[in-house]
Amino acid sequence: MSGVEIAVELVALVVAVLLVTAAARKLDWSAPLCLIAVGVVASYVPGVPEYELDPEVVLLGLLPPLLYATAIRTSLIDFRRNRGPILLLSVGLVIFTTAVVGVVAWLVIPGLPLAAGLAIGAVVAPPDAVAATAVARKVGMPRKLTRLLEGESLFNDAAALVALRTAIAAIAGSVSLLQVGGDFLLAAGGGLVIGFAVGALAALIRTRLEDPVTDTALSLVVPFVAYLAAEAIHGSGVIAVVVAGLILGHKAPSMLSGRSRLASRLNWQTIQFLLENIVFLLIGLQVRRIMTEVGDSGLTALELVLICAATLAATIVTRIVWMAGIGLARRVFRRHAWPWRYSAVIAWAGMRGVVTLAAAFVLPADTPQRAVLVLVAFVVVAGTLLLHGTTLPVLVRRLKLPPPDPAEDALQEAAVLHDMTRAALDELEKIRTPEDPDDIVERLRSRLQHRSDSAWEELGRQSALSETPSDAYRRLRLRLLEVEREKFLEARDSGMADDDVLRRILDRLDIEESMLDREEETVPDSDRELRTPAATAGSCKHLTKEWPAVEPSSPDVCAVCVENGMTWVHLRECVKCGNVACCDSSPGKHATEHFHDTLHPVMRSHEPGETWRWCFVDKQLG
Repeated sequence: MSGVEIAVELVALVVAVLLVTAAARKLDWSAPLCLIAVGVVASYVPGVPEYELDPEVVLLGLLPPLLYATAIRTSLIDFRRNRGPILLLSVGLVIFTTAVVGVVAWLVIPGLPLAAGLAIGAVVAPPDAVAATAVARKVGMPRKLTRLLEGESLFNDAAALVALRTAIAAIAGSVSLLQVGGDFLLAAGGGLVIGFAVGALAALIRTRLEDPVTDTALSLVVPFVAYLAAEAIHGSGVIAVVVAGLILGHKAPSMLSGRSRLASRLNWQTIQFLLENIVFLLIGLQVRRIMTEVGDSGLTALELVLICAATLAATIVTRIVWMAGIGLARRVFRRHAWPWRYSAVIAWAGMRGVVTLAAAFVLPADTPQRAVLVLVAFVVVAGTLLLHGTTLPVLVRRLKLPPPDPAEDALQEAAVLHDMTRAALDELEKIRTPEDPDDIVERLRSRLQHRSDSAWEELGRQSALSETPSDAYRRLRLRLLEVEREKFLEARDSGMADDDVLRRILDRLDIEESMLDREEETVPDSDRELRTPAATAGSCKHLTKEWPAVEPSSPDVCAVCVENGMTWVHLRECVKCGNVACCDSSPGKHATEHFHDTLHPVMRSHEPGETWRWCFVDKQLG
């Protein structure tokens, strides 16, 4: 095949992915399912080239960057907090699935050795990271469940590939239990050591890089270096990539510049989008070749259907049984158990994907009934994507699991930004000198305060203003940027300035626009009270004090604003005397003025459905 033909085929794959994913998004369909379906149809179209999914290309070329892209976006703090449940899913469930599905395959496939059955069990054991979390985010699943699914998907591939390697060795000869345990410990230990070493070294180097292009280029080779180094010592390349990604993702805020973080994030999002969707399309394109090979197996169509159905059912049921067993064991031993609704969702979030089919092609050519095993792997991938992918959103809605609350997110954001702003303003007072112009210092204060006020304005569910001050600022500044860009284009077209100068100017406009044009989140109506989350709750003596109930001075207005003909953004209520006044985002800032006049330390939100409080003395939420 010539270079031109290869380039044309690659372009065709990318274009097909873009068209199918765009259509799926518009129709609100599952993109992985649509891509597989299009691939299946295309595989039977005359003239469409036969794409062969080389397992080495997938395991070495696609799996490391996909895992790394997920790992750098995974919270190391959340991972440590949930490490027990994650290990139960990513290691325990993989081993359990390998054993159960392996025995079922051994029983239903004529002439199949038990070792080969365990091999196909290992192949179908790991759920797909992309499919499960994509559905989780789409339906608004609780974040704890999303974190568990992400954590499981990071390490289950490693356990499954180690189990597959052991089963393939057993097909060729005898393997002792001691050897199996030794291989697993070597894979896990070697992967951990290499992952820590590569992550630490990459962090050390990237801390000293200032050029975003160089930094991003280095980040592109990290997953491959970690994978190859670990495999060279017979460790798990998957674990090495995940550990390196977790370390670098955790250290990114302290070791990279803002420009480097933006460049790295956008590049890795693009890489992940293209790779994961191209793989689903390639999975569908394998069907014609798989069916051709299965035709030589000597099995009837009915036998093939029964084999595939039995294996698919065993794959689904083992996950359900495992989750039920975990819940029962935790209750028996009086350990903290997941709510049964969480267990139900995790049990039903078992979509398989790229690793399953790639691992199927890793099976040696002389494996008994290899073509049938590859077909089984494809049916499990397509079947779980179809069954789980289409019904999981319905299950989540039927169980009435609470989605992430945008109002609570806004409260956490406001609390963190407030602390950051106070620290910055305190530091400004320390570092300013008599030579620093007062207008410059005031401009810095105003900019910091505006950012903090903007976050607080996101909280209220209703307001006397149809548009908050920050919204007005954003609207007006965007319009001004449009005018500035028009003048920029005139300068470019007339040749008024050098191209390098023009590019620097455009960079400034783009950065400022990206800061302004934030995605608006509407706070849904809810019967739940918006309380301060535990992660941001204060512990000062004023907040923990039991204040007696008092009657608010007004049901829905700031009396001082009404008297002076002013407007307000949100209302606050003094917990000691019940005075209702406007927030600091309002022009009058009468709640703060009330504190300075009376020294009453605590106010609460006077907006419907909100019960969070604020201590003026200790600057804490509670």
